[in-house]
Formats: sequence, C-alpha cells, structure tokens
Amino acid sequence: MPFVVLVLVSIAAMFQPSLVNFDLGKYNSADVAWMLVATALVFLMTPGLAFFYGGMVHRKNVISTMIKSLIAAGIVSVLWLIVGYSLCFGESVHGLIGNPGTHLFFKGVNSGQPWTLMPTVPLTLFALFQLMFAIITPGLVVGAVAERIRFTSYVLFIILFSLLVYAPLAHWSWHPDGILAKMGALDFAGGTVVHISAGCAALAGAMVLKQRRSHIQHKEIPPANIPYVLIGTGLLWFGWFGFNAGSAGAASSLSVSAFGTTNTAAAAAGLSWMFFDVLKGKKPSVLGFCIGAVVGLVAITPAAGFVAIPQSIFIGHEAAVISNTAVYYRSKTKLDDTLDVFPCHGIGGMVGMLMTGIFATKAVNAGGANGWFYGNFSFFWIQVKALLIVVPYSFLMSYGIFKFINYILPLRVTQAEEEEGLDASQHAEKYLQGTLLVSTPEGLTEQEAV
Repeated sequence: MPFVVLVLVSIAAMFQPSLVNFDLGKYNSADVAWMLVATALVFLMTPGLAFFYGGMVHRKNVISTMIKSLIAAGIVSVLWLIVGYSLCFGESVHGLIGNPGTHLFFKGVNSGQPWTLMPTVPLTLFALFQLMFAIITPGLVVGAVAERIRFTSYVLFIILFSLLVYAPLAHWSWHPDGILAKMGALDFAGGTVVHISAGCAALAGAMVLKQRRSHIQHKEIPPANIPYVLIGTGLLWFGWFGFNAGSAGAASSLSVSAFGTTNTAAAAAGLSWMFFDVLKGKKPSVLGFCIGAVVGLVAITPAAGFVAIPQSIFIGHEAAVISNTAVYYRSKTKLDDTLDVFPCHGIGGMVGMLMTGIFATKAVNAGGANGWFYGNFSFFWIQVKALLIVVPYSFLMSYGIFKFINYILPLRVTQAEEEEGLDASQHAEKYLQGTLLVSTPEGLTEQEAV
C-alpha cells in the first residue's frame, strides 16, 4: 500500500507546473543566506535526535529507534509538498486550518509573494524552513513508544499526526488568521506546535501501547551507547540555533537575541539537572547533563524571541528542576514513557509557554507583548488559555490516532519480537556495539564483549 501510494503521488507530481520565477531583487541577500543556513541547521536536529534516542535504549533496539526518527524526513517531506504546507499556511478556513487547495503540490509557492511575516526571503525558502519543524515533531514521539511499536504502524502514525495534530496547531499559532494568533498567544519557535503536541502524543502513545515486559519486570535497561547521546545532544544544541534564531526570519538583532537565549537556557538547564541529581544523592551524570540541556532548549523555544538573555537562565533552571521532578514521579507509576518524552518535551514546552507569559518584553521584540513580570498579567492569562486549548486537543487527537491505528493494524510487536529486539524483528539488522566477532570453524560468531 505505501509503495502504491508513492507511485500515484509520483505520477501526479509529473504534471504539476514547473514555473520558478524568483525576483531576487526584492529580497535581502543576507536574510536569504541566513535562512538557508538556519533551514539546514534545523534539519540536522533530526539525525541528532536519532543519536540522542538511539544511545539511550537497549542495544537490541538502537537501529529501530533511530530509523523511526529519521524516516520522518522522507514521509513528511513528500506529505508537506502535497498538502502539508497548505494545511498549515494556506488560506485560512475560519482560523482552524489552511485550505488544502491553496498550495496543493506547492502550487504558487515557487512564484508567489513572500510570507507576510517573513517578507525579505522567497516564499519557497519560508516553506522549506517550516518543513524542517514538521519533520522533527513526529520524530520526538519515538522516545515514548520505543522498544515495542511496529515500524509500519509508526509510519502511519507520522502521516496522521502530521495532518490531524501538527497542521492545525501550526495554523492556529503561526498563521496570522489562526485562532491562537488572533487570541494574542505567542509561540516564537514551536513550544506548542512542536513540543507540547509531541509530548502529549507521547503520553497518549505510552498509554495505548502499555508497558514493555522489561518495565513490568522492573529490569534496569542500560543505555546502549552514552557517547551517542553526547553526539545527539551536541547536534541538537547546534541545530537549535537555526530552530530558534532562524524563527526571527532575518539576519537581525532579534535573531542574535534568540541565539543568545537559546544557548544560555540550554547551559543553565544542563547544569541544573546534573546538580539537582547530586542534591538527591546521585553522582554527576553525563545523561543528566544531556537531558537537562535538551529540556532547556525545549523550554526556551516559545520564548526565545520575546525574552531577554539574562532571564533565559531562570527559564532553563526552572524547566530542568520541574521536568526532573516530573520524571521522578513518572517513574513511580505504571506509565511506560520509555525515554520520558512527556516530562521533558511536553512539560518542558508548557513551562516555556508560561515563562513566555511571565518574561516576554517589548524591549526585545516590539511585535510581542509585555509579560506578567512587566506588569501585564492579561498576557500571561492568554498563554494559560492557549495551553488549555492545545494540551487537550493534542492528547485526545493523538490518543484517537493510536487507537485507530491499533484497530486497523497491530500497533505493538509480539512478545517474541519484543524479546528478540526490534532491530532484528522489524528490520533484520543488528547493532554490533558491545559485541565481539569471533572466528570459529563455523565462521564468524557474535560473543558479548566483556
């Protein structure tokens, strides 16, 4: 079925207009160059996420976990060109969704007027920049359902989530006529659109799939490769500069400020998570610093272009402590969110949205608002109302998607496949880190490394 669909899409694409008519004279070359770099940086976050997640699961599930993040680059890229961009940024239908026919198969994107809020770069570049956000969002959910979800079922989840959860939220928040934008809610680079939506979907997925056998048996699963986690963290941190600073839409003072808040919040959160663990009697942990840094990046995302750099230290610190505490209490329940996506991305995104309502200032971004800290409680209340809309929608819709998939396809692997590991059972491939290949009369055999 997926192959047949792709064949039909390929045939339809052949007959689409080929007009490319950029009047480069009306664009700013520096802005175009920066946005090209920012787009590439955001794409780099997807393989970074694959390393980040892949290093933390059991070694028999490394490959299957990594590909579920990276496959989104293929699926969402094609889906975005066909209808995804139109649903997010097409002509608004009552502020709820974009008209799918506005830019079907990128109609008008190659020769259209620039996006209203990014007038100095071609519309195509804006569309490609936004594509990278759409790619990484379903990839974030992988961490919650790792080690037990079928690959084919997850492919279907990516499609349905992108159309039914991501696209509406992107339209609500980032289209000038979207219901959240008209309400006055601010999300600079994806606190609601990316992280809260993915975090709530992760919670729904963990609830539908239920616990892994290892979780039921209270087995401690050692991370497959902590250096992978370090590599993934570095790539995510690096790519996040494009994620946040690129959302300024230009090579401007605002992009510089967003760059600074991004780095500062990540640094403060990484240190806070590590030292908070030490306060609880643990040793300073490499994983702790890496997870904390990512939580800081999550929390600063909605606020990056609205708050000043000094306040980002407080945002990163508080997000790390709150998410760390949420991870602790989650571990006391039967909820099997494998890599704590909901406590880190879901709750981290919520903290970031609320912190935006507190610390946003027009001194940083005149197009924003002053927050509660600057005497404007009404804006903080707007952010709260936006959360009260986004969180239930993301969770309930995602829960319905997982239930629907489970009705038409097996969502979870069999007990035997789970025991064997998803690398072998789903992909017939093996991750050999931690094994030795030993020569025997029968040939090469694997032995566990000592």
